[in-house]
Amino acid sequence: MDTETVLLGSRHRKTDFLCGKVQLDHYLHHQAGQDVKRKLAACFVSVDPVNERIRGYYTLSNYSLPLAGWPEQIKKKLPKSYLAIPVTLLGRLAVDHRYQGQGLGEWLLLDALYRSYTSSEIIGSLGVVTDPLDIEAENFYTKYGFIKLPDSGKMFIAMQTIIQLFQ
Repeated sequence: MDTETVLLGSRHRKTDFLCGKVQLDHYLHHQAGQDVKRKLAACFVSVDPVNERIRGYYTLSNYSLPLAGWPEQIKKKLPKSYLAIPVTLLGRLAVDHRYQGQGLGEWLLLDALYRSYTSSEIIGSLGVVTDPLDIEAENFYTKYGFIKLPDSGKMFIAMQTIIQLFQ
């Protein structure tokens, strides 16, 4: 698939996007542009070069998780002086229904992980965390090595694991 991701801009036709998940559609249609302007999230889109339609998107933000919310096997390796641990939040990831089943979701995830890895060299991040919308999303992230964090519904992949993907 010939694709690249670019930052969401005013030239992109957001309202044409439909992935089948109301929350994800609504976010792109009504909130993503404002989040980008306010620097609350970076929204990256893959655009079809033929018709300029948004094929898929994801968002990244800085985030932190309380030390108490980590599994013991991770927590014992973290400094006790930190009340919260810095991570990168993969807030949303969605593929338009016309492009589903073509591997674009995997491609967008790997692009998001690569951007997270390269930015972690500038801004500290233990890894990437996401909050899956449903069991289908949870199964998707599990395939790529994300683990569930206790008591939160969130999932996590360590930066050390991500680094191994790209070396």
